Amino acid sequence: MSTRRANYIFTSESVSEGHPDKVADRISDTVVDAFIGADPYARVACETLVTTNRIILAGEVRTGDDKMRALIEGLEDKVRDAVRDIGYAQKGFHWANAHYECHLHAQSADIAMGVDGGHNKDEGAGDQGIMFGYATDETPELMPATLQYSHNILKALAKARHSGERPELEPDAKSQVTLIYENGRPVRASSIVLSTQHKDGLTPRDIHVLAEPYIRAVFPDGFITDETEWHVNPTGNFVIGGPDGDAGLTGRKIIVDTYGGAAPHGGGAFSGKDPTKVDRSAAYACRYLAKNVVAAGLAAKCTIQISYAIGVSKPLSFYVDTHGADTVDPAKLEKVLPELIGGASPRAIREHLGLNRPIYARTSAYGHFGREPDSEGGFSWEKTDLVAELKRAV
Repeated sequence: MSTRRANYIFTSESVSEGHPDKVADRISDTVVDAFIGADPYARVACETLVTTNRIILAGEVRTGDDKMRALIEGLEDKVRDAVRDIGYAQKGFHWANAHYECHLHAQSADIAMGVDGGHNKDEGAGDQGIMFGYATDETPELMPATLQYSHNILKALAKARHSGERPELEPDAKSQVTLIYENGRPVRASSIVLSTQHKDGLTPRDIHVLAEPYIRAVFPDGFITDETEWHVNPTGNFVIGGPDGDAGLTGRKIIVDTYGGAAPHGGGAFSGKDPTKVDRSAAYACRYLAKNVVAAGLAAKCTIQISYAIGVSKPLSFYVDTHGADTVDPAKLEKVLPELIGGASPRAIREHLGLNRPIYARTSAYGHFGREPDSEGGFSWEKTDLVAELKRAV
């Protein structure tokens, strides 16, 4: 992989939970949680479309026949609750009034045959593909600073909206942060972009004054200077938003979900997929391992790639890039890291990270990485519990 030069300017963006694509992701992951909560080994591949007062689900699921029908019939209330939790009660997209359609059906028997474990066969990968994980010591979360600050801006504004502190704000929003890097480290903000949906009657200047304190609180001291460019609601008005302003689809914000463009992405989306789908589980495992490498002080940055064939349990390849760090041989890590998670088979990853739990709706906004592990097993891939073992091993 190429090494980025020492001095440069880099940008990442984020979108809020109310962005139409994120509404779709939230709904798809709500479906995953509903099935995994009822049957830890259920199979789910759910795609969602949202547009003006319309919610459409499609995809494949598998569990016991009677249970499957009951679960599908019970999804509507869960989906509407998710939309209400985001905050949509607008004329053009309302949690209670939007037309709902569900076209989920049984998983293909051909796919099931290749993925299921058996007497002489371990569980295979749910699809072929390549997955990446990344970590960097730019931030305490071991995430790229441009993306982490973009997420943090929107999380701060969403918190103010949900609490009632800022009732002027509506759910749909986007942020973008451009940072100046010197000697490979972020030192100050070149520009900050925020577009946020709002109540009618507010000007861009009103939104700027409202949002600026929340934005400034996100950055380290000295990052925002008199030379930082601000672009707040640059179109001039943002009243019509969310699925009423733009259709949303599951899986269209994969760079927001991962590393903001600072690292490669294999191409597969996460939301709407149960953990047998390596698009999701193996990407989580790669982040977990890369984060532990950086947390152990073995590299300032670490990128990991893994690949699979559908129906095959053993990874086809495992690649580690420590971006020039001379503290450890990447070839040594390529041998050690998979063994720390049972060889990195789909089953081993699920069991090591405890992924067969209803923990996915919480991942659908503000990134799948750089989050705090929680008591219910969410974000288990953000733990740094391999550090001591990794140091001993290398």
